[in-house]
Amino acid sequence: MKRAAEMAFAGRELARILDEKSEEKLMIFTEREETKELCAQINRLLEERQQLKAEFKRKEALTAQMLSNVSHDIRTPMTVLLGYLEMLRLQNGTGSMAGKAEKKALQIMELMEQFFTLSRLEAGEEQLVSQRFELGEVCRECVLDFYEILTGKQFQVEISIPEEPVFLFGDEAALRRILCNLISNGVRYGGEGNYLGFFLKTESSFAQIQVKDRGKGMEQEALSHVFDRLFRAERDSSGDTYGTGLGLSIAKRLASQMGGELSVSSEPFVETCFTLKFPLAEERNS
Repeated sequence: MKRAAEMAFAGRELARILDEKSEEKLMIFTEREETKELCAQINRLLEERQQLKAEFKRKEALTAQMLSNVSHDIRTPMTVLLGYLEMLRLQNGTGSMAGKAEKKALQIMELMEQFFTLSRLEAGEEQLVSQRFELGEVCRECVLDFYEILTGKQFQVEISIPEEPVFLFGDEAALRRILCNLISNGVRYGGEGNYLGFFLKTESSFAQIQVKDRGKGMEQEALSHVFDRLFRAERDSSGDTYGTGLGLSIAKRLASQMGGELSVSSEPFVETCFTLKFPLAEERNS
């Protein structure tokens, strides 16, 4: 009976340590040698697990630092190259080989900028500026930035932004980047549905933003990876251009650093919805 009680206690303690991701060791006070030996071997496994976690974090930090360094080193020569290509384009015209080369170089530059931003976020080097701002106005301006693209593609646009002010604490520039990424994502990958929905509402102590489209969407197996670095589930609606697979990773990390949450749900050709939630400024102050 005592042995069964010891095993039950050990099982509960081990489950707690694993669930809490604690660095504790399993402690059992017993006279039984076999129980002591079992406890010792379990602690060996726990210690190896902690060492693996520490090594993974170390390698992850080194990778982020390497990406940051490489991105930074490439930016300077790329800037010079773009300057020469721009001069050649002005001399030969946009449709010339120089104009096409400049377009591709700009795409590479954009990719490097995204790598640089993501690597700084992962390394904890990107400092956000927290201040109080009105969310509704930021949302309206971000949607208006895409007005010509949406009308040119004949999108049905549905917008719901309350007239009363909605205040947040956070980095306004970072939020604009998140919203522009989500809207751009809806235009690029939801083009087949010719629909974009943008909805802002408040719920209790939170502000919620939803960006919706009715395009190809994502299968369930892709949803768990959509915020992973370099993950790309599908070609965009043009059929010949892939995204970088970095934009949503950056958006997710920026939202997290601002104390928010970014999630996604998708039913192909019915609705793909990115949901962004932030605590209201009033709640932060209380």
